Amino acid sequence: MENLDQNIERHYLKEGLLEDIINRLKDQNISINNVRRSDISGVDEFHVRGAAVSRELAQMINLKGLKVLDVGCGLGGACRMLADEFNCDVTGLDLSNEYIRTAKGLSKLVRLENKTRFIRGNAVNLPFENSTFDVVWTQHVQMNIPDKTKFYTEICRVLNPDGYFLYYDIFKNNNKEINYPMPWANTEDLSFLAHPGNIQTLLTQVGLQKVSSSDQTREGIIFFENLMNKLKTSDPPKIGLNILMGETTRQKLNNLLIHLKKDILTLEAAIYKKAN
Repeated sequence: MENLDQNIERHYLKEGLLEDIINRLKDQNISINNVRRSDISGVDEFHVRGAAVSRELAQMINLKGLKVLDVGCGLGGACRMLADEFNCDVTGLDLSNEYIRTAKGLSKLVRLENKTRFIRGNAVNLPFENSTFDVVWTQHVQMNIPDKTKFYTEICRVLNPDGYFLYYDIFKNNNKEINYPMPWANTEDLSFLAHPGNIQTLLTQVGLQKVSSSDQTREGIIFFENLMNKLKTSDPPKIGLNILMGETTRQKLNNLLIHLKKDILTLEAAIYKKAN
């Protein structure tokens, strides 16, 4: 498992990520003393539809003032949104040391360092006491986790009674072959895609009751089609996911789009509540 964790961290690693983002902001004549969340929104949420879908997810329940854990927080964009717009007490956890370092730096850059905290840790061994959070959420995380039972058991454990689990994730619809690279894995050995029905069953088994779910695939396809059309006629954005994925950005995004359109992969958002 340690080797797997190291390989996953290596997949996402980009040395000097915070400094790269800061330099790109300077290149756009954005004052480092006056950076807004919108200035970094193109890169700080590494999932389909970015900040827009995080806001939609947040509006599914009344999150105002709640204590929230974002498992697999990446660069912390969703955490900053929750803290800033919903007055949540937010903790972000990620396996990548570089992502956590960058998340802390970006929060300081937009003056939200006192409202967000970031911890390097493992999603299947959460460093928190039982019943610590009102809400746990994940976005595009489980694809890198083979032990789904441990993953969701840990999420349930740290939830308060009547707490909520929210997710927005990518699932596999069938047994058709996946063509890599994908944003979360360059090769099959780092990818552990699950069927949404299996996840629903598992969540019930670990103590979470389904409140609602919605298929987000069509919205994801529209998002990618618009993005790919823009990339055909213009250079990559100064502040975009290309910072994280580098030269393979187009290939990875195009692969994901093709699989969504062929109904091999699906996007789903859901709300679960901890069973008493």
